[in-house]
Amino acid sequence: MANNQPKWLNCVQQSQILINEPMANHTSFKIGGPAKAIINPQSVEEIRSLVNALRAENIPFLVMGNGSNILVDDDGLDAVVIKISDQLSSVVIEDEMVIAEAGVLLSKLSKVVMRASLKGFEFASGIPGTLGGAIFMNAGAYGGEMKDVVEWVEVLTHEGEIVRIAHADLAFGYRTSIVREKHWIVLRVALRFEKGDYTEIVEITNDLTKKRVSKQPLELPSAGSTFKRPEGHYAGQLIEEAGLRGLRYGDAMVSEKHCGFVVNIGNATCQEVMALIGVIQKVVFDKFGVTLEREVRIFGKE
Repeated sequence: MANNQPKWLNCVQQSQILINEPMANHTSFKIGGPAKAIINPQSVEEIRSLVNALRAENIPFLVMGNGSNILVDDDGLDAVVIKISDQLSSVVIEDEMVIAEAGVLLSKLSKVVMRASLKGFEFASGIPGTLGGAIFMNAGAYGGEMKDVVEWVEVLTHEGEIVRIAHADLAFGYRTSIVREKHWIVLRVALRFEKGDYTEIVEITNDLTKKRVSKQPLELPSAGSTFKRPEGHYAGQLIEEAGLRGLRYGDAMVSEKHCGFVVNIGNATCQEVMALIGVIQKVVFDKFGVTLEREVRIFGKE
C-alpha cells in the first residue's frame, strides 16, 4: 500500500484487503451490503497491529469467522471487518491435547480430532463456524458444548495484550462466555480429550451427521438456529405449534424442514428476515407467553 494510506491499511498486504466488499459474499445467510473493508490477517501479529491501528484512528471494526451465525444490514457496515478464517487455522496435537488457531473450521478440526482417535468432539462435526466463533458463543449441539472440552483460550484484549484464560475463568454459559462479554478476540485454543475407539468415534459422528442432514435445512442459506432454546421449551416446536411453518416475508421463510430456522429462499434482505423474526416472536409470545431470544447476531443497525 502507498505510504499516504491510513496506517490500518498498511498492517497487511494489499491482497488481504477487500474494499467495499458485499458481506453477502461472506455469510452463510447470503445477505448483507458492503463493508468499509474486509481484511484477512495471516498471523496473530497482523491481527494485533491491525486492531491497534484501527483503535488509534478511531475506526470502528468487527471481528468475524465463517459468517455462519450473523445477519448483516442491507445498507452494509461503516466498519472494517476482520475475518479470522483459514489463514489462521493450524492444528497441533500433543497427546490428548489439541492446540488450534481460531480460524480453523469446526468441521475440519473434528476430522483431525477423530483421526487421532480422540473422543468428545463428535458433537462439533456439523457446526459450520470457526473455533473462535464457537468459543465466543459456547457453541454446542446434540448434548455437547465447547465448555466441555476447552482447556484454555488465548485472546487479544482491549489493551492490545495477548492473555491466556484458563477454563475456570471463561465463564461459559448457554451461548455465551467471558470472551463475548468482554469483546475479546480469540487467537488460539487448547482442547483436551480422551483416547477412544476410532471406529466408535466414526460411528457416532456419522450418526449425528445423518440426524443433522435429515432434520436441518442445510440446502438453503441460513444462519443456523435463529433463536436460543427457551427454558423448558424448544424454539422450533413452539414455532410449529404456533402454525408458522412455511411463513414467508419476501424471500425470508420459516423453514418447512425445521421451524427453528429462518432461511433465505432467493434474494431475502436483512429487513425481510428481521420483519419475519419479529412476527415469529410476537405470535409465539401471544400464544404461549414465551419470549424467543435471537441466537443470530446482527451486524449493523437493528
